[in-house]
Amino acid sequence: MQKINLCGLLPEEIIEELNLKQAFRAKQIFKWVSSGIKDFSLMTNLSLDLRKDLEEKACLRTSSISNVLKDSDGTVKLQITLEDSNAVETVLLTDKEGRKTACVSCQVGCAMKCAFCMTGTLGLARNLTAGEIVEQFFYLEEICGKLDNIVFMGMGEPMQNLGAIRKAIAILSSKEGRNLSTKRITLSTCGILKGIYDLADNGPHIRLAISLTTANEDLRNELMPVNRGNPLSDLRKAIDYYAEKSGKRVTLEAALLHDKNTDKVSAQNMINFAKGLDVNINLIPWNPVSILPFQEPSQNEVKSFVYLLERAGLNVTLRKKRGRKIGGACGQLGKAENKEN
Repeated sequence: MQKINLCGLLPEEIIEELNLKQAFRAKQIFKWVSSGIKDFSLMTNLSLDLRKDLEEKACLRTSSISNVLKDSDGTVKLQITLEDSNAVETVLLTDKEGRKTACVSCQVGCAMKCAFCMTGTLGLARNLTAGEIVEQFFYLEEICGKLDNIVFMGMGEPMQNLGAIRKAIAILSSKEGRNLSTKRITLSTCGILKGIYDLADNGPHIRLAISLTTANEDLRNELMPVNRGNPLSDLRKAIDYYAEKSGKRVTLEAALLHDKNTDKVSAQNMINFAKGLDVNINLIPWNPVSILPFQEPSQNEVKSFVYLLERAGLNVTLRKKRGRKIGGACGQLGKAENKEN
């Protein structure tokens, strides 16, 4: 009999799945699970009989850490093996103020095939469950201490697994458990319109980041095949809709590639795209992936691009290089072996 993964359940579901007669017991169990414990014996306010019953019917983790990689800049990458032997990666990022952010995966591999992303070379094996997503967060807290934020920017396209992400958010943000504020949660998408509208209309209204990379239609078709069915003009409308419905400023992310999307025309295209939208621009100099045919932009390329955007009045952030030595930077995730590839 397959055991029930408690990491993927809310209190009301724990009652039903375990057929508990006392509702308050489910809340106690949920609180213990949310604390990150890995042993039922530590649930000291439960009876011994109930703890034994939980041991037989349920589990606290379905995955395991297969490798821990640490960069000198404070970045930590976990390679996690799932119950079916597939693998994903999750990353701990620490900013200059010491705030800790979990960058979690939502799929094994990815079907989007963005040309500059390591994960896109793997193909898609399957979606992760809500429990498998939550486990990544707990593993990072176990190793790195209490986390401040979570970003769905790891392996996979979040809009293709929105149901599980909604469930994971509900679990982590529950006041009866981890109580992570939704203000500290960000979802990054390559620009799937249906998902953006769904999130705008049905919530939760978390922070939204769009991996734009270029506002040139032909180049985006080349670099990001998703653009062929989700063109820039429609994407712009969806971004505006989300900002209006959620009341939150949207982030436009751009991976800067040498001699690809860093010239004056590329800057002007991005300026035109962002004009009139409530957005921030997050620029990410491309992180090297040996098997991909791109190069890092020069410092002058990056500096000039930032200058042109800022001169146009846009709010621009240049992301610092973190985790590159361990393959934990943006676009580098996916060195964990995909079972089906």
